Amino acid sequence: MAEKTPPVDENTIKKAVEEKYAAIARGERKSCCDRTEAPGDELYNIATMAQGYNPAELASVPKGADLGLGCGDPTADADLQPGQTVLDLGSGAGVDCFLAARRVGPGGHVIGVDMTDDMLAKARANVARGGFANVEFRKGEIEDLPIASGTVDRNISNCVINLAPDKAKVFREAHRVLKPGGAITVSDIVSIGDIPPAVRADLEAWAGCVAGALRKDVYLNVIRGAGFSQVTVLKEVVYDYLRGPDYGLASITVRAEK
Repeated sequence: MAEKTPPVDENTIKKAVEEKYAAIARGERKSCCDRTEAPGDELYNIATMAQGYNPAELASVPKGADLGLGCGDPTADADLQPGQTVLDLGSGAGVDCFLAARRVGPGGHVIGVDMTDDMLAKARANVARGGFANVEFRKGEIEDLPIASGTVDRNISNCVINLAPDKAKVFREAHRVLKPGGAITVSDIVSIGDIPPAVRADLEAWAGCVAGALRKDVYLNVIRGAGFSQVTVLKEVVYDYLRGPDYGLASITVRAEK
């Protein structure tokens, strides 16, 4: 089953998401999900997603790199090896890039791609603060990656692809930039049941990781449709406290190979 076109213009969604995450980077909002007024649906009141980072590893990254926006730790399951080139789709302030950089070592290279200038500024400041010579950040959209084809060993992404209106295009781009035999590991939000049209049309719900969530089976089929094989769900966390009468949310960590 293919993803349906969102009931809101894609550029409008991207603008709303970019504005919200820019505000988070500037410290004007605590997270993407701190909605104070719920429109009759308890699922809008999302607190902090379960990130699952190793505390010792998290302590090794620059202060301010972790903004609490993830829903997993894809670097822990990405089979990162010294010398590899790693790409983070939607890198934010850089926490997953810095964790990956520790794993690939000085002979490896980590690239973060983000569309938000304020996030990129924060991430680049963190590079300087942490002295990471093997990390760089590039401006771009994950639907149109500023990366040459066949140059990346591993893709990672943490709670970002659900924000993209065209997820099929995101995964096709992820497939394009990977080397043969490369792999992608993604932590992301999926829905239990179908997201109602009224929620799909709500821009705040898009920026809050709700409106763009696909059912797990649809999400996995989108990955397969982009050309990936060995699509495997490694972890799944169901947010019981976010269940509503018609649908709910869960985070999954998925690995797939080119």
